[in-house]
Amino acid sequence: MKLTGAEIIIECLKEQKVDTVFGYPGGAVLNIYDALYQHQNEIRHILTSHEQGAAHAADGYARATGKVGVCIATSGPGATNLVTGIATAYMDSIPMVAITGNVAVSLLGKDSFQEVDITGITMPITKHNYMVKDICDLANTIRNAFYIAREGRPGPVLIDIPKDITAQVATYTYQNPKPIITDTDYITEKRIEKVKKMIEQSKKPFVYAGGGIIHAKASKELVEFAEKLEAPVTCSLMGQGGFPATHSYYTGMVGMHGSMTSNKGMMECDLLIAVGARFSDRVISKAEEFAPHAQILHIDIDPAEINKNIKAYCSMIGDVKEVLSLLNQRLTQQEHSEWMRQIQDWKIKYPLKYRKDRVTAPYVIEKLYDLTEGKAIVTTEVGQHQMWAAQYYQFTEPRTFLSSGGLGTMGYGFGACIGAQIGCPNKQVVNIAGDGSFRMNCNELATAVEYNLPLIVIIMNNQVLGMVRQWQDMFYGQRYSNTNIDRDTDFVKLAEAFGAVGLRITTLEEVEPVLKQALAEKRPVIVDCQIEKDDKVFPMVAPGASLEETMRG
Repeated sequence: MKLTGAEIIIECLKEQKVDTVFGYPGGAVLNIYDALYQHQNEIRHILTSHEQGAAHAADGYARATGKVGVCIATSGPGATNLVTGIATAYMDSIPMVAITGNVAVSLLGKDSFQEVDITGITMPITKHNYMVKDICDLANTIRNAFYIAREGRPGPVLIDIPKDITAQVATYTYQNPKPIITDTDYITEKRIEKVKKMIEQSKKPFVYAGGGIIHAKASKELVEFAEKLEAPVTCSLMGQGGFPATHSYYTGMVGMHGSMTSNKGMMECDLLIAVGARFSDRVISKAEEFAPHAQILHIDIDPAEINKNIKAYCSMIGDVKEVLSLLNQRLTQQEHSEWMRQIQDWKIKYPLKYRKDRVTAPYVIEKLYDLTEGKAIVTTEVGQHQMWAAQYYQFTEPRTFLSSGGLGTMGYGFGACIGAQIGCPNKQVVNIAGDGSFRMNCNELATAVEYNLPLIVIIMNNQVLGMVRQWQDMFYGQRYSNTNIDRDTDFVKLAEAFGAVGLRITTLEEVEPVLKQALAEKRPVIVDCQIEKDDKVFPMVAPGASLEETMRG
């Protein structure tokens, strides 16, 4: 049948089972928005307050649901406002399709009004991107974009569409989405036998799980693998929820703000099995002194990650779920009781700790965990509060901790919270924020109120840029250059001005009743939780130090 380019876009989104898109209209995408209007009963459009909020919401939607997130923006500044959100998704391997408008094909390259080379700008931060200059290429370009976003290691794809292409007419024929086939072509019998032998000879195996566990839907296989090995497990920031934090084998997060047990386990093990993890600098710290006694087995879907940051003794390239399933079938039950006793001793000797005589972020987060029975989806901004959330909320299910890990994007959490709440309307979604991060995208309060989303934002308000101040305190001679942000902002009044509920916590006695009130509301709630400006995140590994030098605080 004959359709306009805009109608073809809508039909292709329907092919991909897209039911929600996030965006902000403008001149170059007016035809697309007109088509959305005609199909509003099939595809829900969420109007954010800013295009960056749309990108973060699409990202949060993708992380919480496992589907591809979709965002739309107009040309020029609309497109460039998506860039931070696209880069955030790229660094954390999140499947997302960003659709941008552009000026007509005849006006490209002429510095036309609101023209920008968004494909050139986003080339380094997308898995792939396209500019569609022929309407006959439009449908297959959209189909390919969704396939690339989901295939292998997921990531964002951008499609730039000139306005005249959305108005032209072409023939459209429905196609079923191309299925994703898991790849284990690199896994040979010889490699399986080598890995099996490494595991059977190990006396102190240690499993390091990353975000790839969640992308591959391999949490169940990971638990079976760890139990068959009788081996402790640590997770990176992006791997939180990939292995149950309540499991007796779990040692806590690893790295710069990881637990003492996890960091000591990394340094003392004789076999380190990295599963769906990329050996980030925030995990390995001083690379030349990392895991000095261990053979390293690296399991990952992306060949480019093997030997990139840490040299592996052996690797298995393929879908993590498939690889773990193969190993679980081949391995016999292992026994490492002495090693596990050592791990348990460290857990007892080096627990996480915080002051309990006043309001602190760890106390509030632990109370939130209790009141939600650990079942909330938690998003975060970036900073101290992010680390405290990863440390003190015990994530037991995948897709329940949404945070900007690789890029470290302040302002990410609120948009992601909106996307997660829309994607999972029957779940409690809570954004844990800092006052600095919250200011960056607090305009999305208007979005949360407009759609009456029952989400909660807990602002850990210390009136400083807490993580930067912590570094200034510890490594810059207490020279607090531009990190004091005591601007007399009343977050309760701000919430009320937008039409949300505003609550405040200043004492220990207020924590539980205020959180209970927030959880009972069925509309957006902002909780201004006032904490001390010099509270610090510990444990901590200083920049340039080894995991052996973890500071307890």
